[in-house]
Amino acid sequence: MHIGTTLTNYIIETQRQIQGATGEFTGLLNDIAVACKKISGLVDKGDLIGVLGSAGSENVQGETQKKLDVITNEVFLEALAHNGHVAGLASEEMDEIYELPADAPRGHYLVLFDPLDGSSNIDVNVSVGTIFSIIKAPEGVVRPTTEDFLKPGAQQCGAGYCLYGPSTMMVFATAARGVQMFTLDKDFGEFLLTHEDVKIPDDTSEFAINASNSRFWEEPVKRYVDECLAGSEGPRGKDFNMRWIASMVAEVHRILTRGGVFMYPVDEKMKAKKLGGKLRLMYEANPMSLIIEQAGGVSSTGRERILDMVPEDVHQRVPVILGSRNEVERIVGYHAG
Repeated sequence: MHIGTTLTNYIIETQRQIQGATGEFTGLLNDIAVACKKISGLVDKGDLIGVLGSAGSENVQGETQKKLDVITNEVFLEALAHNGHVAGLASEEMDEIYELPADAPRGHYLVLFDPLDGSSNIDVNVSVGTIFSIIKAPEGVVRPTTEDFLKPGAQQCGAGYCLYGPSTMMVFATAARGVQMFTLDKDFGEFLLTHEDVKIPDDTSEFAINASNSRFWEEPVKRYVDECLAGSEGPRGKDFNMRWIASMVAEVHRILTRGGVFMYPVDEKMKAKKLGGKLRLMYEANPMSLIIEQAGGVSSTGRERILDMVPEDVHQRVPVILGSRNEVERIVGYHAG
């Protein structure tokens, strides 16, 4: 019986094409895959094992944590902290970076992760996911500081997400090597390659935005959405569909599958609270931007390329506009005036 290409086989073959590769990156991706398999099982069982609902605590951003936010964070720490592939870890759910136990072997990578993106959807059984970003640790550093994590997204070695939906899928990108999708065969217990060298269509007729914030939008965003809503009788001369799932993983996955634009722009309400945006640069915007760009799309704040941004804080928030090239470039043009 044909098995197919497993995630492990794929990354080993890719490693062989890289001069000087040691296998450490391969081991790290396997650690991440193990964590995602465990989280997939927890999400599947849900209320059967009592993991839904609020944890009665808040994360560093002041957001109410779900039980699964806390549990999945622990799953990731356990899977990555003891195998000698990382020098340090940072999570959206933790105030400070995670320092490895003193007796844990050190590796050459730093990993930033959002263990359960879209967790507000978990209690209503809507797709959620995990997002991760991998960067090189400074040479010789065994106790990395917060500053060691603050690298522009263009310096990521790789990034990916795992979508927990009708099927569990891991999507992974490395610089200049494209985007691959793997689907978890739960009977077999392995991620199998199902979509290779994924590309986003340049044009689209779908956009995703939280319309409840429309009264706070900046003029360029209002202009774009109004033109889309005007449909075939408006200046764009075609009809658009609007989507909104409130899970960035699910939104990006739809765009990778059939094109589209996802927008979480800065607005007047955020500015009044002195927030630079809604989404986290290090845990969400950077990894998703690498994936989108490697698939031929564009990712911007509206005013600058996200992957060029120099981080100021590990929990920094930024505006995000990403997806099909021609539409994102149009929105960026509107911001330029």
